[in-house]
Amino acid sequence: MAVELLYFAWVREAIGQAGERVDPPAGVATVADLVDWLRGRGEGYATAFADRQRLRAAVDQAFVPLDTPIAGAREIALFPPVTGG
Repeated sequence: MAVELLYFAWVREAIGQAGERVDPPAGVATVADLVDWLRGRGEGYATAFADRQRLRAAVDQAFVPLDTPIAGAREIALFPPVTGG
């Protein structure tokens, strides 16, 4: 199941790219599983995803909690909490 990932703000800066297409392994069932899997892909990923509590996610442009299943998702965005001003 290939999915388009989008990264924003300091997540993008740590990883060094704004997005990518990945094909997670079968055991990756939720956004949290995806984050854990991504963390193992290199130093930038480990930095960006070191603390899941500092992340927010959207699946197919809808904000979701990290325990949301990703089956059938076409796009997953990962970013820091949004602040207003």
